[in-house]
Formats: sequence, C-alpha cells, structure tokens
Amino acid sequence: MSSFRTAMHGESGWLGRAMTAAVAVGVLGTARPAERWVWFALAAGLLASLAGTLLMTIRPRLALALLVTVAIGGSLIAGVPDSKALVLVLVAITTLVVVDLSRSGVRPILAVGIGVAIGFGLSMWWFDRTDSWLLTQYLWAAILIAFGLNRRQYEIQVRQTRELLVQTRRAQSERARAAALDERGRIARDLHDVLAHSLGALSVQLEVAEALLDERRDVDGALERVRRSRRLAVQGLTEARNAVAALRADDVPELADAVQALAEQHQADHGAPVDLTVVGMPTKLGSTATVALLNTAREALTNAAKHAPGTAISINLRYGGAVRLEVRNAGPTSGEGFGLTGMRERLALVGGTLTARPDGDDWLVIAEVPND
Repeated sequence: MSSFRTAMHGESGWLGRAMTAAVAVGVLGTARPAERWVWFALAAGLLASLAGTLLMTIRPRLALALLVTVAIGGSLIAGVPDSKALVLVLVAITTLVVVDLSRSGVRPILAVGIGVAIGFGLSMWWFDRTDSWLLTQYLWAAILIAFGLNRRQYEIQVRQTRELLVQTRRAQSERARAAALDERGRIARDLHDVLAHSLGALSVQLEVAEALLDERRDVDGALERVRRSRRLAVQGLTEARNAVAALRADDVPELADAVQALAEQHQADHGAPVDLTVVGMPTKLGSTATVALLNTAREALTNAAKHAPGTAISINLRYGGAVRLEVRNAGPTSGEGFGLTGMRERLALVGGTLTARPDGDDWLVIAEVPND
C-alpha cells in the first residue's frame, strides 16, 4: 500500500501523471471545435504538457516554462465552444505545482493563477461567454490549485521524511562506530590492567628466583619460583582472554566473588596475608563500573607486591548508596602507580572517584562508584 501511495503521490509519481495524461487525451478526444487552428492549439498544448511532465525532474526550469505556457494558453482558448481546453489548464496546474520544489516555492503557482484568471476573463470577452461560464472556470481552477497545493505539501513531507531517514541512518552508523571505538578502548584498557597485574607479579617472582640463585645458590627454591612464574603467565593469559570475552558479552562476574578470587590468588602467589570484608547486601553493578572496581583492586594488590612485599593487606568492600572499595596495606608506602592513574580516569566515566594516599603507617586506596 505504501509503494502504491508513493507511486501515486511521491516525488516521482509517474503512475499518477500517466493517468492524468490519459484523462487529458480522453477528454480532448471529445472536443469538437469548429476552427482548425483550435485543433493545432490543443495538440500543441497537449504535447507541451507531456513534455513538461517528462522534463520536470531533469530540466525543471524548461518544464516549468512549458507548463505555465500551457496553463495560460489553455485559458485563452477555453472560451471556444466545444474546445475542452479547460482540461489543459487543469492538467498543467496539477503538474507544475510539484516542479522544482527546492527553488521555485509558490511563486509560479501564484503567477500562473493570476495569468489563468486573466486568460479566462479575456476568453469570455473575446468569445462572448457568460458570467456563469467564467465563474465555472474560476471554480475549477481554484479546486485544482487547492488540490495541487495539497499534493505539493504531501510531496514535500515525503522528501523531508526521506532526508530525515537518511540522516537518522547516518547518525545511527556514527553512533555504532563510536560505540565500537569505545568498546575497543575499554578492551584495551582492561587488557592493560590485567597484563600489568600479571607481569608485575611475574616480575616479582623472577626477581626472587634471581636472588635465590645469585645469593644463596638455592636451585630448588629458584626452580619453584620459575614454576610459579610460569603459572602466573598462564593465569595472566587466561585473565586477559576472560576480560575480552566478558566485555564483548557485557557479562562480568559478581564484584564480591571476583575480589575474593583476587585476594586468594595474591595470597597464594606472594605469601602475604589478605583479609577481605564485605559489608552490606551485594548488588549487581553495571559492567563498566564492576570492571573498573575490579581492576582497581588488582592494581592496588600489584603495587603492594612491588613496593611493600609481604605486608598484610586488608580489603573492605561496602555496599550502600554507593559501592566503596578500600585496599589497605600495612608497612611502607606502596605508591600510586600509573595504573591507578588510569583507573581514576575510568572511574570518572561512571561517576566514580579514586583516592590513593598515606594513612598513618599504611597506604590506602579508595574507589567509590554510585550504586544505581
């Protein structure tokens, strides 16, 4: 149904124009003017009208000139008895209103309306027609002009709708591209955090292995550290793959469970006691906020292993109006690190904050995000 309406009324409604031309030919076929020159005028007007219809999309100015000529010329000979010239006027009016919409506006319609009115008046005077005849011609012309204006408005709306659809599709494409770029950025940042944590832990184990070999000649102890380093490398690769898979599926683990797993792994790898406390009812956070908090905990543990190895660590995860993560390590200052600076930027994207500062003899990292 929509394609039929487009064919009848759309900007390229050739079906409607073909039907209009067929009606014009049929009506003119019933004309019986006495003068031969009227036949030539009718034929010329019909051909000019058809030419204007065909040229309206490729040569709009020429088409407009032809149709205006047909409309005014038809009105001048409309008074010839049995000429049926009125049909040329009506066909020309209904066609020219949709020519060159973007440039001509309504000026050609007003001009042709005035010209046709004058033409009907001259034809009445020259061919001795009555006032009722003139009123009938004006009435028909007014009806067709009103119809044409309505048709014009419809076609303008159709074109605007098409342009809006194109703009909407373009905007959707740009949004999809921006979302893809943002997703790539998220994956890259999380890969950095995961790899930084794994490589940091790996570096610590290799340093210990080197010290065991260099200072104590403890081959068995160094070999154990190397084996642990290998496990850390495999674990880091697995975590990196899991981070990408989780982000792509927008499916991340529960924050409390993931932090618990991090704490247990850190304690097993570094031999440093880690105490986790969860306060409040755990709630489901958005994936971006969850990943940001999880990576903050990972980065804080990595920094503690680098700068304060072996010291006790406490993690406090508190749920409420906001989700607050605190990581505290006793002993020497563990330092903020470049990773926490990146975490601060990521937390800001979800309305969160991050603070890393000394707290007495301890080093404290606090991350907080709204609990929506």
